[in-house]
Formats: sequence, structure tokens, C-alpha cells
Amino acid sequence: MASGVIRVLHIARYRSPSMERKLEVMATRPELALWLVRPTFWEDEYGRVAVNPAVSGCQVRRIPLVGSINDPHRALYRTLTFGLPSIRPHIIHAEEEPDSLSALQITLARRLFAPQAKLILHTWQNVNRPKRWCVRLVTRIVLQEADAILCANSEGVQVLREMGYSGPTAVIPPIGVDTRVFRPLGRQPSEAFVVAYAGRFVPEKGLDTLLQAVADLGSGVELWLIGNGPDRPILEALSQELGIEERVRWIEPVSSEKMAEILARVDVVVLPSCTTRVWKEQFGRILVEAMACKVPVVGSDSGAIPEVVGDAGLIFPEGDATALAECLNQLKQSPELYTQLAERGLTRAQLYDQKYIASLTADYYNQIARSFW
Repeated sequence: MASGVIRVLHIARYRSPSMERKLEVMATRPELALWLVRPTFWEDEYGRVAVNPAVSGCQVRRIPLVGSINDPHRALYRTLTFGLPSIRPHIIHAEEEPDSLSALQITLARRLFAPQAKLILHTWQNVNRPKRWCVRLVTRIVLQEADAILCANSEGVQVLREMGYSGPTAVIPPIGVDTRVFRPLGRQPSEAFVVAYAGRFVPEKGLDTLLQAVADLGSGVELWLIGNGPDRPILEALSQELGIEERVRWIEPVSSEKMAEILARVDVVVLPSCTTRVWKEQFGRILVEAMACKVPVVGSDSGAIPEVVGDAGLIFPEGDATALAECLNQLKQSPELYTQLAERGLTRAQLYDQKYIASLTADYYNQIARSFW
């Protein structure tokens, strides 16, 4: 390895500057030279967003995706080489799921154009979902080729073992919170006790439980629902049925900067996710964003939520509106508990700061790269 510099090709579908912060920090490490391959745009249920052509400290190559662009499993990059012959990386770090077509594509490109490079993949999955034969075949090939796989949560390690992967793993989330954006801005006073949720409006997010809990708490409590999704008409009808439509505020998806401003106006953030046969909460980014803004959090016990929250918030049994209402009432009635959890959350958010995650990731690169010396 010439001059001790580790050449890293990073492949990721980051859609906002706050998500790129990890790479900007890693690029300041003198032992790393970073290239980033990313799609030309990001597309999901909220629409299409063009991504930045430049990231500080990285050489960026934008490559269009083909197939189901907003599906992490069924999209391919419109390239054969990913620039591997010219980059000659020591490490290829692809933030792609091991059972995805893109991971298979990257695996085959590495074998053809950079067989000496170490391949690191990433997974969010904490449920070993049933798979068709073709997906099992893709998974088996990719797992055999991967030199290491990083997991967003501790349950992901167990799922990898169940799928037959015996190689190195570590729990390092691919993204965290940009504390330059998400920081305490000072609580803006409000007559009501404001409860907030941010994310998709889909059944597995448990928003019916949240609506029922707010109804149980009675007047003086508002609910702000930030985001969008197919369940919005159903949730609007439920709020009317519960008689709380005047206390529910619907807010369209916002930028990171705007989200930080909104969090300065709420009293508590709730993530009431409910486990299904094929999914449970994998991280809950709004939780760490709220904690970084010194806003107390309440979450269900679905998936990774208790792991992310630790002792810095309140946990209730998923689907239990009565228990959720009691958690919210405790925060509403106890200034001491409220302050304690806000302080703990601010401290815990440092574990998910993009700078800290960048440090963990760079240290892992150094560990993997030792075989080149």
C-alpha cells in the first residue's frame, strides 16, 4: 500500500447533505483517499431529488440507477466497472443489502476488475424474511464474497448468522445525525403539550396507536404528524372518529434544517412502530435527531428502538395505546423526568453523531486494510 494511503471506493445512495457528513469527516483522515459512487438522483414516495455532484474531500462519480429505483433490493447501477480499473481501491464499501441485485452487481465487478480489494457491505435487516429461490441464490453468492458486513443494529448480526454468513461483522450504523443541524435551539413556548411523529404513514409505523393515545390524554395535547404516505386518508378518518381532528396537525415532509426548527417547537417525539412478519424497526433516525435537539423520546419495543434509545427515553409495548398514553402523561406531568430524559438524550445522541460514526468506520477500514501491509 503506497505511502500507507488506503484507497476506498464508497457506494451509497445518500439523498441529503446531512447524510454525506460521514464521508466529509472521513475525508479529513490523512490515511484515507475516498471516492464516492452515488446515483444521479434519489426517488421515493415523496418525489425525486437531484443529489449533490460534489462532496467535500471525495471524488464523486454519479451513476444512474435502473430498475426499481426506490427499492434497495431491485435496482442496478448503469455501469459495468464502477470505475474500479482506474481507482484501484484497497476497499470497496457498498452500503447495499446482501440480498440485493446491486450488491450482486458490485460483487461481480469486484471479482472482474479489482479482485484484490476487500469488499464491505452494509445491512439494516433485523428480520430473516422468507426469500424466493432466486433471492436466496443472490444472498448466498454475495455472502460468500463479502470480506465484512456492517450492521445498523445488533439484531442484524444474528440475522446474518442465520443466513449462513460467518465472516467479520460490527454494529456501525451507515448514517447518524448531523449535530451541526440537529442541536438544541431552545424550546419555543406553546400552550399545548405537543407530541410529534416524523416518517412514513404506513401501517407498520403504528400511527393508529399514537392517535388513540393522544385521544386518551384529552384536551391540552396536540399531535403533529410530519411526513406522508398511503395511510394518510385512513389516519385522517381515524382522527375524526376519535374526535381529535382539531388537535392533529398534518405537516408535509421537510428538509433536515426545517425539521430541526420544528423539533424546537415540540415537547416529545414518538416512534410507535409495530412489528410485522417481515419487518420491525431497524433504527429510527427521528429518535436520534430529536435527542440531539434535546427533545425527549418515546418509542415502542419494536426492533432496534430500545437499543437506540437506551436509558434516554421511555419504551412501551408496541400496539399498547394505554401504555403509550401513560408514558406521555408522565412526561407532561413531571418536569423532573422531562428534564432528566432530555439531558440523557442529548448525551446519548453523541453515539450517533456523524463524526463519531465516521471515526468508527474509518477505524474499521484500517483494521480491514492491515492485510495489505
